[in-house]
Amino acid sequence: MTISSSLNAGVMGLSANSARLGTIADNIANSDTYGYKRKVTDFQSMVIKSTTNSYSAGGVRVQSYTQVDEEGSLVSTGNATDIAVAGQGFLPVTDRAGADPQATNRELLLTSTGSFSADENGYLRTPSGLFLMGWPVDGTGALGSISRQGGADLEAVRVNVSQYESTPTQNIGLGVNLPADATSADGSGATYELSIEYFDNFGRSQTMTGVFTPTVPASGSPSNTWNVELFDNSTGTPVSVSSFDVDFLDTQSNGGAINNVTNNLTYSDETGEITVDLPSGPVQVFVGRPNDRAGITQYANDFAPYNLTKDGSAVGNLSTVEVDAGGNVQAIYDTGYRRTIYKIPVADVPNPNGLLAANSQSYRLSQSSGDVYFWDAGDGPVGEIQGFALMESTTDIASELTSLIETQRAYSSNAKIIQTVDEILQETANIIR
Repeated sequence: MTISSSLNAGVMGLSANSARLGTIADNIANSDTYGYKRKVTDFQSMVIKSTTNSYSAGGVRVQSYTQVDEEGSLVSTGNATDIAVAGQGFLPVTDRAGADPQATNRELLLTSTGSFSADENGYLRTPSGLFLMGWPVDGTGALGSISRQGGADLEAVRVNVSQYESTPTQNIGLGVNLPADATSADGSGATYELSIEYFDNFGRSQTMTGVFTPTVPASGSPSNTWNVELFDNSTGTPVSVSSFDVDFLDTQSNGGAINNVTNNLTYSDETGEITVDLPSGPVQVFVGRPNDRAGITQYANDFAPYNLTKDGSAVGNLSTVEVDAGGNVQAIYDTGYRRTIYKIPVADVPNPNGLLAANSQSYRLSQSSGDVYFWDAGDGPVGEIQGFALMESTTDIASELTSLIETQRAYSSNAKIIQTVDEILQETANIIR
């Protein structure tokens, strides 16, 4: 039995080192493959029960697995949708069949990095056919009701559905200085006009005109009071949409700041805003808070619109797409407007090394990996999402070449065992002659 077991041990050694040679070959071949995780071969001895006076060689068995939990270095690229997880976790992806919006059995795959770009249908996918998945968001960038314990609510990220975008104006800020001398008894009473741009619901640029009229006293001290009336010009004919009076302080500490705003029921002391009803909807106009120097002021200087602000944007054409550290897919338009259209979560499993390897550096869930949970990027145990970056292979060429030499020596040594056993058996057979 001892000679026979020695032969079996040698044969098993050849098989084990052949398996190790295969993993080394894979590692070296994929040393420049982005997102590749190094494969490792472990040897375990097999022990056969031996008696006091005899010993039987048990040989060796081999187990190969992928070190999925290893993190490669990140390298910068010039593509905004080259993304990688900077730390623990995986990006959710699917195959071409799963990208179909009507798919009922979408396959969930996980990968640590990918070079994504829009295909002919606007889906973000890698050249190897992995489609990035995320949660769609509403117009405010908020998620609806989603499940984080599976991929049921994930869908393939499609960017061309937002080819054109505009946002109506909802907030305007009036930072205007009114000349203090205009409210003096010798003032001319001339009005001042100011054009204020805003965007309607169709992304068209519209104009609102502000008319500032000083209250001129017959004699005595300045009134420090102005009437402000706003006219909307979107219909071609100016229409008054709001009117209010502003009284300014004449004190040593807050001279020139607003004292109060009257004759407008929508004005709020807390926010310093009035509500203006325009054809495109209500707009909040900031005029200033009492005792505050922001907004409309009255100083002994010229009429000057020093800080006019507005939100909203005109119609813009989709220019590019970026993914920020929080996983927000942002559509960027040629007007400079940004809109979040998807949120990419980061997947985590209890045992990453238990994932089953699939094509193109992607992995499938298994019983050994445990159940998946989707975190927001940068939350919990998972890392942030890094744009303009790809993860390098975790292969170390120097280490693999060293292992290659060791494997070659081990294979030769096992072959020598077989050769030696063969010679011993030959000698045993010659005894009979």
